[in-house]
Order: sequence, then C-alpha cells, then structure tokens
Amino acid sequence: MSTGFPRLLGDIGGTNARWAWHARPGAAIQDVSVRPCAANASLYESAAAYLAEKGHPRPAWVGIGIATPITGDRVQLTNNDWVFSIAELKQALGAERCLVINDFTALAMSLTALAPSDLRAVGAGRAIAGAPMALLGPGTGLGVSGLLPQGDGRWSAVSGEGGHVTLAATDEREAALLAVVRRRFGHASAERVLSGSGLVNLYGALCALGGTAERALQPSDVTDAALDGSDPLCAQAVQRFTAFLGNAAGNLALTLGAHGGVYIGGGIVPRLGAHFDGALFRQHFEAKGRFSEYLKAIPTSVITAAAPALIGASNALDLMTA
Repeated sequence: MSTGFPRLLGDIGGTNARWAWHARPGAAIQDVSVRPCAANASLYESAAAYLAEKGHPRPAWVGIGIATPITGDRVQLTNNDWVFSIAELKQALGAERCLVINDFTALAMSLTALAPSDLRAVGAGRAIAGAPMALLGPGTGLGVSGLLPQGDGRWSAVSGEGGHVTLAATDEREAALLAVVRRRFGHASAERVLSGSGLVNLYGALCALGGTAERALQPSDVTDAALDGSDPLCAQAVQRFTAFLGNAAGNLALTLGAHGGVYIGGGIVPRLGAHFDGALFRQHFEAKGRFSEYLKAIPTSVITAAAPALIGASNALDLMTA
C-alpha cells in the first residue's frame, strides 16, 4: 500500500506558481521553487517543468492550494487563463491521488503543523488542544477561514467568503471612516478595509474627513510612509487597520469558539513586523462587552513561516478526506 510519498506540493496564485517536494514522512519540505505562471501554458506544464528541473520522479500524491474557489473537477483560475481538470491533472502526473483546494484552505490546514518558531504571539492567552482555530489573512484581499476538529484526528477547513462580511464600527470615528468607504463602493465590507487596497481606502477616507488632498498611493507606499514616519495620515491608516483587524478577529473567534487560537496570515501584518501594534490589536480583539473575559483567554499569533500554504497542502493530504 502506498504511503502517500513522495509528494508534489503547489501554492498557485494569479502571478506565480510555487512548487515544492515532500520526500517522506517527517522530512522537511524541500526544493521550493517559484515559477511565473506566464512561463507555462498550463498548470500541468508548470508542474512538469518543475519536476524535470529538480530531477524528481513521479509523485505518489499531489497537494495543491490554488487562488480560486474549488467547486468541482473543472478549475478556472481567477487571475490568469489556466483552466484544468483535477482528474486529468492526476492522470497526466501519474499520481495516485491529487487534492486541489483553495489556497486559503491550504493555509488553514497548515495550522496544526506549524512550530512555535513559525509563529509570533500577540498578547496572552493559551490554546486548548483540539479546539477550533480561526484564521484571517489580510493581503491582496482578506482571506477568512477556520479549522474545525472532526473528532477522529482529522480536521475540516472552513471554505467561505468571510472577507466580504459587513464591517462594523466601534466608535464614531470608525463610523465616519466606514461611511466614506460605503459612499465610494456601496458596501463597506471587511476586505475594503482589511487588505492592501483597504489600507489605501483608509488613507483616502482619512484625507476626505480631514479635507486633505489625497495622493495616489499603492499599499506599500502607505506602509512605508507609516513605518518611516513621513506621513501622519498613513500612520493613522495603519493604526485604524490594526484596530479594525482586532475587531474582526474577535468576531471570528466568537463565531467559531476558537479556543485553539486565532492566527493572522497574509502579507501585510508580517511586513509591519515589530511595528504592528499588538496592544491595540488585542484591545479591540477583546472589546466585546460581556465576553471580553472569554476572549482574553484566546491566544492570537502572526504566522511567520516562509511557505505555510505548502505545509498546509501536505497536511491537507493527511487530514482532509478526499
């Protein structure tokens, strides 16, 4: 009987395909390689080019996280023109099993495999083993997921669109900022604030409320100006982002009963590093009235691992049903 190894692992975005090899149980993931999607005509060709370049044999199992909803055998990437059949990909690679999941589901599936060195704690609290875990990932968009125990050692990852829930204000200033966002977009969703473009939206809302001319900025411009202190409005945007993120994370923790912890992925918070205001985040995370004590007991952590979605893709092969 197959052990499910070796494994070909993929983390596929709209621009780049990240591939890796997992040779045997307990071994580290190796030969991580980033290939532009545009360099190959299809997902299979990208995978085959990686295997040839690294000199790897046919994989027994394949696990891929991909930046698009998975609703059946046919998969269409959201941000490039790759279209493929999971069954045909499995056959072409000669694999015994091919699991294709949403990239944020893959990130959620990494949570049980992350070591303490892969995380940076934000505030206090202690995780309860085997309890539900929550995940938010502000990056290009806002990914939201959770990991729910199945009672037999397996886990089920929540696959939804929680980034598009309506974002709530906790004071008059936040209400005024969200009113600007709502006027501009028709709906003030969490992603309109808690994402790269959300940082720009917050900066623009602050300019509108203060009567200041809005500069054309990219998300990295906002974080850079906040970190070097060159623009007070950019610094305020990052502070408001942090407060809104704490609020949203607290809501998710309550919804899932996430006593296993709340984890922050995506590219923005790790980029802020030590400049991320953990105290402000926890203040808004715990500010839930009668349930503040409930939330004080729940730990929150930033994921700092280099390739967590690849870890999750391998973990998913072991922990998720086909």
